[in-house]
Amino acid sequence: MNLPRSTYYHQSKSNKGDDQELIARIEAIIEEFPGYGYRRVTRALHRQNMPVNHKKILRIMRQRGLLRKTKRRWIKTTDSNHGHRIYPNLIKNLIATGPNQVWAADITYIGIRNAFVYLAIILDLFARRAIG
Repeated sequence: MNLPRSTYYHQSKSNKGDDQELIARIEAIIEEFPGYGYRRVTRALHRQNMPVNHKKILRIMRQRGLLRKTKRRWIKTTDSNHGHRIYPNLIKNLIATGPNQVWAADITYIGIRNAFVYLAIILDLFARRAIG
């Protein structure tokens, strides 16, 4: 017949009729459990004997605005309400014109498997490179 092999395997992308039932089930699950994200919705559909790919569920939920907004944990790291002396910012209006004029330092912690490690760094503000 002289047709390319891909013609045999081609699937039409106009399967919107099948998605209506799926969309209705997704919306029913979201209505019953508003905190569910696409992973839990996928598992709930699998429990209802409706095998469907998690990527399709994610796409449908994104298009319909049904995705759950993740809550980010806010951690307070600075305590500004103290009785200690507060030092002024001496480099607020200073423009560095060469290297080694202004250094800045900072410290942070990095969570590893069962503990935290601290990272301290000294930056040259002119070159914007770590020097220590």
